[in-house]
Amino acid sequence: MNKTTSGEQGIGQTKPGMNRRSKIARSPQVALKYQAKLTRRWLRRTQQMLSYNLLFLRGVPVLFANSFPKSGTHLLTQVLQGFPQIGPAVDSGLPPIVLFDPLNGRQRSQAEVLHDLDILRPGDIAYGHLHADRGVVEHLCQPGYVTYFILRDPRDVVVSHVYYITEMETSHIHHRYYVEQLRDFDERLRTSITGIPDPDVPFPDIQQRFVPFLEWLEHSEVLALRYEDFLANHEPTLGLVFDHALHRGFPAAVKRDEALRILSKSIDPQRSPTFRSGKAGGWREKFSPENTRLFKDIAGDLLIRLGSEQNNDW
Repeated sequence: MNKTTSGEQGIGQTKPGMNRRSKIARSPQVALKYQAKLTRRWLRRTQQMLSYNLLFLRGVPVLFANSFPKSGTHLLTQVLQGFPQIGPAVDSGLPPIVLFDPLNGRQRSQAEVLHDLDILRPGDIAYGHLHADRGVVEHLCQPGYVTYFILRDPRDVVVSHVYYITEMETSHIHHRYYVEQLRDFDERLRTSITGIPDPDVPFPDIQQRFVPFLEWLEHSEVLALRYEDFLANHEPTLGLVFDHALHRGFPAAVKRDEALRILSKSIDPQRSPTFRSGKAGGWREKFSPENTRLFKDIAGDLLIRLGSEQNNDW
């Protein structure tokens, strides 16, 4: 197994003859910023080793928050960012690992995704939006990973998506289309449900966007969480997060009650750049009867498969 530059053995390192790193090209400016992030991570790792009287972090699992976009990513990430106070974990500070470039809509190759995962080191806290593709599943389900997958009612997801594209992420590839081509919120909501038939920058409908994530629900190595449960069953849900980390090998240095207090305190909606209302069921205020019919036609049995509804009589 290859060694990291800090002398620690990495988890999920690239094997000889699989130099994924060489395939990834970055502009000089992007590369410089990325290197700065890696340097700051090294400093945080060093601080954690000193705090917990460790020579290295080998054997400490990676904590990875995976999610369907607009499903509580920042909420779950903030929870995981409480773990450095519980044990030898490190906020990696690295960008999210994603499948699509948000600036140009280009789909990234699996080699690029696996390269980003290879950069994670023992104890790192990281996050992303990753389909349950075979290579990614094998990586995130392997020993040495504590993987979480958070999802949210798709009806709230499409509402949140409209606000995100139009008001929050002005550099997004679809921002101008939403603002300049679509007249009002209702048209934008319909588009977030139906997708955009653009062969150059594909944006599938809500069902097609969800389906590649569904397999995450079938792997016992991954703890599936619902955004709504963090709101309605706060402490029990945090307990699941903590217990999953322990089950997957995280060496907690504090007792469970103290750990849950730390995790709860780490949640701060004001630190989330995309946090808007922080509630469940807000779609009821935004869906017209026409939107409801359209969503049912497009989504099919998606809500039932996700456990959001018992049937289609909603």
